[in-house]
Amino acid sequence: MAELKYDKKTGRLMFTKQMKKEYTILMPNMAPIHFRILQKVFTFYGYKSDLLETTGPEIAQTGLKYVHNDTCYPALLVIGQFIQALQSGKYDVHKTALMITQTGGGCRASNYIFLLRKALKKAGFEFVPVISLSFGMEKNSGFSLTIPLIRRFVGGLVYGDQLMLLSNQTKPYEVNKGESMALVQEWSDKISQMLIEGKGYTLEEIDETLNKITKSFSKIELNKVPKVKVGIVGEIYVKYSAMANNGLEEFLAEQDCEVCLPGLMGFASFKVDNRIEDIKMFGGNGVKFKVIQMLLNYLTKLEGLMIEAAKKYGFVPPHEYAHTKQLVKGIIGYGSKMGEGWLLTAEMLELAETGYENIVCTQPFGCLPNHINGKGAIRKIKEVMPNANIVTIDYDPGAPKVNQENRIKLMLAVGKEELQKKLEQEKADKEDSESDK
Repeated sequence: MAELKYDKKTGRLMFTKQMKKEYTILMPNMAPIHFRILQKVFTFYGYKSDLLETTGPEIAQTGLKYVHNDTCYPALLVIGQFIQALQSGKYDVHKTALMITQTGGGCRASNYIFLLRKALKKAGFEFVPVISLSFGMEKNSGFSLTIPLIRRFVGGLVYGDQLMLLSNQTKPYEVNKGESMALVQEWSDKISQMLIEGKGYTLEEIDETLNKITKSFSKIELNKVPKVKVGIVGEIYVKYSAMANNGLEEFLAEQDCEVCLPGLMGFASFKVDNRIEDIKMFGGNGVKFKVIQMLLNYLTKLEGLMIEAAKKYGFVPPHEYAHTKQLVKGIIGYGSKMGEGWLLTAEMLELAETGYENIVCTQPFGCLPNHINGKGAIRKIKEVMPNANIVTIDYDPGAPKVNQENRIKLMLAVGKEELQKKLEQEKADKEDSESDK
């Protein structure tokens, strides 16, 4: 068994090279398509990992035992899921590590890791190491983000975004039910294998693969009847995690809606761009500014490839980050960057502009950044985009699912009325046009 080693300055339990050989790393599942691809990349680099896909109200209850009930809902769920996994008997707890993201921001992305360690100690698992998935914030001899690994990660995000976008635009209309998700699974396996083999992550290879993926989805037989289009925004974990949002996407599918979920690449660009905005507002290193600008330019190129492929085969393309950023000008400042920051406001404007004017804004109860940039920005959004039909839904261990769904149904009722008016107007315009002839 690997010897336990601690950081001399902080007392933190380290993840060592010996642990890499022996330990299974547990990871929380947020965006299923993306994370399954990334997990296989981890495996290629010699890490034994398991993506936790457990759900159910007992996870929140487990979290409540070991975390203060004022802690934000995503933290409660992630920590509850980790501890429940350790208590399940499925894993050798003396050969198990946990991995969580840490970005250094002023919100959950920094604080979870410390809350998790505190909860582990309370639950009797203080010997379980926690790995920070970050750019050098916490270093471990058994884990490091190398350039080849990062490039494969970025490739996985691009492909995950495109698969999510394409399946969301085909699934509600497919003639042969299940065809879209079967294609998602097929491509996820192919992409994982490509990345493992050292292929599919250069700009040229990504361009070629995106075109192949998008072309394959364009061949799915569809029945394009008019449907209410719904966009989902909000705190990143609650926005993507079915466990956190009580199966929101599935619920909207049952209500016969088409869903648009803005991708993770936009969030990645937002996080990089924040460093640029910091230097513009507060000053900073000129060399650092140029390096960050190069990284943002690279992400913009990747975004362009996704947009081009979608347009080529008749899909509504992903949003352009630069355009999304421009939309929010005069509504909220670029200095508002805690949590999802101004990007949350901007995504609602972008969705309303591109036909997904019915919007569910998902937010953990009491999440200050989301209440400011989400709920607090609705009046200004509706001044600019009067067609925006927005409902904000709080998620919390004590929030009844039926209440959440009833509020969403009220928003959808308005959406259905507007769709009916639009169809009747189009029919009248067509009749007028024909009579003029």
